[in-house]
Amino acid sequence: MRGRPTRIAAVALAAACVLVAGCSRSQSGASDAELRVSTTTAIIADLVRQVGGDRVDVTSIVPHHGDPHSYEPSPGDAAKVARADLVFGNGLLLEEPGIMKMVHSNARKDVPKVEIAERLEQYGGTVMKLEEDLGLDVLWLGWAVEGEVAGDGSQVRTTATKLEGPGDLRVYLTDTLGRPKVYVDSSDGFDASDSFALPPEAHTHVNWAFSEPGIYRLTVEGRTETLDGRTEEFGSGTFTFAVGTEAREASGGATVLDGGHADVALNAETGKVYVRADDEKSGERTRHAPDKVVLNVPDRARESVPEEPSYSFLGKAGDPLWVLPQAVLGKHVHGDLDPHAWEDVANAEAYVRRIQAELTAADPGGAKTYEKNASAFLKTLGALDEEVGRTLATVPERNRKLITTHDAFGYLAKAYGMEVAGFVVPVPNQEPSAAEVERLGDTIREKRVPAVFVEPNLASRANVLKRVAQDEGVEVCTIYGDSFDDQVHDYVSMMRHNARELAKCLGGKA
Repeated sequence: MRGRPTRIAAVALAAACVLVAGCSRSQSGASDAELRVSTTTAIIADLVRQVGGDRVDVTSIVPHHGDPHSYEPSPGDAAKVARADLVFGNGLLLEEPGIMKMVHSNARKDVPKVEIAERLEQYGGTVMKLEEDLGLDVLWLGWAVEGEVAGDGSQVRTTATKLEGPGDLRVYLTDTLGRPKVYVDSSDGFDASDSFALPPEAHTHVNWAFSEPGIYRLTVEGRTETLDGRTEEFGSGTFTFAVGTEAREASGGATVLDGGHADVALNAETGKVYVRADDEKSGERTRHAPDKVVLNVPDRARESVPEEPSYSFLGKAGDPLWVLPQAVLGKHVHGDLDPHAWEDVANAEAYVRRIQAELTAADPGGAKTYEKNASAFLKTLGALDEEVGRTLATVPERNRKLITTHDAFGYLAKAYGMEVAGFVVPVPNQEPSAAEVERLGDTIREKRVPAVFVEPNLASRANVLKRVAQDEGVEVCTIYGDSFDDQVHDYVSMMRHNARELAKCLGGKA
């Protein structure tokens, strides 16, 4: 259990879902509300409604069932943002970069754009490091940007300019529905389209697919981009890949990276390009100059081109490929800190304090209303925190283990005495091997978990987890992370459901 002071548990819990039908905007944009507020997620929208009441008209960019990590905003979303007097996001790189770029491109310049979790500790909350460990048996290689870039919505673009090697390289991303988006393809030569952009201090997962074994040398260049169209070149580097061959023989004494997590990284402040790698034992991060490191793509990374027509860009179906997989389906741009802070109810209280402060700054005339609403809702959240804690305390200690399809529950586990035993995601375009399925079954048996948990909006990712759970005779239950659905429409109901479902499925008292 958490070490925070005990809150008064006698406060009656209520869903406190503020109806907003009376605040809905007409076709002309008219409204009785004092503030028009746009939020990136439905969870933040709900918290804003609790504090703002009838003085705010709130819309969410990401709809119910949506995934903020991958949602692509529509022209209608841009129109809502353009009308807003205040925009709230989560921050900590929760949102897909296109969402934040749309916000900065369409919101009026004088409109505050508040990323709540970026200053959560100032309002009594806590943030924690994002832990990622998928246990891949090959190198998990992504792209990263380090260093800040001046200007709201600015980004760093990485462009592949040259490839030397016996075959072709494709760098692509597979979305949550299994559809590929190609960023780099050497087969038709390189041009400006062989690139992708990331916000500052961000990291993303991608697939690296090589068509032939041998030694490859890839040259990339970086440049900063601002919303007003200004660009600045800042660095380049050439990286060596040993594909299906003995890497150490080709290394010439350079460091060989064969496993764990690493990124091709560009630093927008120093102009340097390098490989940054996470040491699995020490937890420290090291940086290697391009000429001092070899990235190994061993023969065990050999796969075949999928039969689906959408993957024909990789070659003929059945042809061999050597692949370093992205490992997490969908766009998954993030930083070093875990953005899912609301899964600890005490952090939701910090969200509410920040929301109250920002609404008051934007609408001083509503200060008393916002203070009154926030005070009432903080009492509701305090009681909810106690309820969640009491409910999860009924789970036998041996069963307090979470296996999910998304790494979104670290805060919940830390706050309420649980353990994240693992999050299980499929490797894109690749059926899990018999050994991988066996390892998952072994984990379920060794941890003796009575249930695994699936988020409704990510159910399409859960086929392997469901199958192994069925084979092992354990229950598949529902937990909410980033999004609401048709059954759960507000934060209080979501957290109450999560607590009761966890208790019910893990042997406690719901």
